[in-house]
Amino acid sequence: MHRMTSVRIETIGTEAQPLVILDDFAPDPDALRNFAQAADFAPALNHFPGVRAALPADYLATQLPVISAAAAEAFGRTGPITVVDASFSIVSTPAGNLTIPQRLPHIDAFTEDRIALVHYLSPAGGDGTAFFRHRSTGFETVDETRRDLFFRHLDIEMRHGGVPPPEYVQGDTPLFECLRTEPARYNRALLYRSWNLHSGAISSDNLLAADPVAGRLTVTCFLSIG
Repeated sequence: MHRMTSVRIETIGTEAQPLVILDDFAPDPDALRNFAQAADFAPALNHFPGVRAALPADYLATQLPVISAAAAEAFGRTGPITVVDASFSIVSTPAGNLTIPQRLPHIDAFTEDRIALVHYLSPAGGDGTAFFRHRSTGFETVDETRRDLFFRHLDIEMRHGGVPPPEYVQGDTPLFECLRTEPARYNRALLYRSWNLHSGAISSDNLLAADPVAGRLTVTCFLSIG
């Protein structure tokens, strides 16, 4: 029998952006892992450093009431939920092959309605998610009004100081301060605004296996909530 999902709402950094931590998120995480093991993973598009595969058709239908209630409480978003993108995701790109954007904290969208969900499905827990402040601007989030200034600063910093080394972001860096790292746990999900500067907290001992059994299996969803 599925234990009730526990909902914790915390805040990130001095901008106090909401972070929702949902434990015991899915009714049957083992079934999701089994589904992923039979799925066809392919290299991800956009900037995700790894592989992705399609979710079971009923994944969001099952989880939508929990997401909806948590989003209303944490973000004040009570309108309809539109799924922008959702898939199984495994970080698997070798550090030496990372593009420059993949070596930096990032934002997924610039508007208040956009909410990201990451659902951890590795039984051992594994690597979580980290949130950052850009040192030179002080920005912890990047919306449309900050977008040009943020990228202009970043471009100047990398032209003068060089690009980050080919590795996953870990903790503080010369350009970014790590505000908090939320650890992964089996069947834990996080909800946060897509405009938060964030990154997977990928440790140097991660095997980066593109395999749902051995790899960092997650579900990543990008939602627009009215």
